[in-house]
Amino acid sequence: MKISLKVLPVVLLVVAAGLAPAGQAPPGVWTEKAKLADLRHEPGAVVLNRKLYSIGGMARGQDANTLVTEYDIPTDRWRDVAPMPAPLSHPAVVALNGKIYVVGGFLRNVHIDAQDKAFEYTPATNSWRTLPPMKAPRGSVGLAVVNGKLHAIGGRDVNRVTVNTHEIYDPATNRWSDAPPLPQPRDHTYTVAAGRNIHVIGGRLNTPVENVDTHDIFDTRTGTWSSGPPLPTPRSGGGGILYKGQIVVLGGECSNGRPFDQNEAFDPRTRRWTTLAPMPTGRHGIMAATDGQTIYIPGGAPACATAQSDTLLTFRLP
Repeated sequence: MKISLKVLPVVLLVVAAGLAPAGQAPPGVWTEKAKLADLRHEPGAVVLNRKLYSIGGMARGQDANTLVTEYDIPTDRWRDVAPMPAPLSHPAVVALNGKIYVVGGFLRNVHIDAQDKAFEYTPATNSWRTLPPMKAPRGSVGLAVVNGKLHAIGGRDVNRVTVNTHEIYDPATNRWSDAPPLPQPRDHTYTVAAGRNIHVIGGRLNTPVENVDTHDIFDTRTGTWSSGPPLPTPRSGGGGILYKGQIVVLGGECSNGRPFDQNEAFDPRTRRWTTLAPMPTGRHGIMAATDGQTIYIPGGAPACATAQSDTLLTFRLP
């Protein structure tokens, strides 16, 4: 079932980041921007050079797609750009040194045919390059960049089993290497780099009824894992992003028959979680991206399972 959901702009009382005083709304403002041309679910998302990219996912009646669309932030307009070399759903996406990297994914629903593929996109030339594959095919991988290297963590393998695999790709050598595994196997995590550390938050052990509040922190200098304060609302399949010094965790699948609308932030300096303004409607099958001023969430599912949306939601703190 495909659903196109219209979300009216929501304006909420803005206060200093943190827990809102009693009787006041949590901080933040949600708005809606230009719609995508297609309904999308489980696409990758990243911002680079004032442009937002929505990559792959379920679209146009296909379980996995090569579709790549570029949103120009200043003009509020979308356009198609060069497609990926191969279709992917649930890809992991990051930006580094003027390029976009896409890692892993699935070919069929639900979580079937995990892929080991890795691609590099250069917006300046609108061209793709195929990279060496991961050692282990995985979809719903957590992906983060620290010190110029990509860390692909967790995910679900070709047997549809969650794993604790941790591999590192170095663009300088064009090689993958093994790294200390995630302490608890899981997928659909909120994986975010903050300074030298990578935070792997939430996720699921198998199905969404096995969502967890686990918060593992990988120190890239020492190569060791430690535990952080648990996610206040256990969930998986939403968007996580470093925004204004906080790790913001948005949406997820699924609670009481509806996607999560929770919006919670972790401050690595104080090691405290706070509550931000909830999403106008719950959403899962999303990735979050930011230009430093605004968080962007293109597409995703406004209902449980494989519903799709063409909505571009944005969130902003003062």
